[in-house]
Amino acid sequence: MLRIGYVRLRDRRSTDDTVTLKSAGCHVVRAEEPEALSGDASQVLSSILDFIGEGDQLVVTRLDQLGGSGRAVLEVLDRLEERGASLFVVEQDISSQGLGGQALRAALQAVMAVEPAWTSRKRKGQLAADEVRALQAAGVGPVEIARRLGVSRMTVWRKLKADA
Repeated sequence: MLRIGYVRLRDRRSTDDTVTLKSAGCHVVRAEEPEALSGDASQVLSSILDFIGEGDQLVVTRLDQLGGSGRAVLEVLDRLEERGASLFVVEQDISSQGLGGQALRAALQAVMAVEPAWTSRKRKGQLAADEVRALQAAGVGPVEIARRLGVSRMTVWRKLKADA
């Protein structure tokens, strides 16, 4: 069984996680630089999930290393199961195998059920004024426009005011 460690390097604690993963018996530890991340998309994690084989284990220190949402973590669990591999979380001492794995999946599904389908907001400047105008022309109010586009109401009001 190959144990593959994965860590997203976000802060000083993440650097310590690399040492923790090595001491947890990981044969390989792969780290993701912050610049390489775009939301939950991770090239290093994706390559690990493509490479990992049956009976192997992906090891992380905390679940948040796998993504910023319950949905992202569930997607990783699904990909691991497809490959016949498992997940082990060091700090919580939980595995995706057995009863603990069933409990982990149930908890993540419960979280996913209450978290919105969109988990990240658009950054300032990314919202095109024509998107706001098109929705307003279709009779959609500013509050609903903000909800649909995943931005604050104030952002919508600013775009509308700029066009006036």
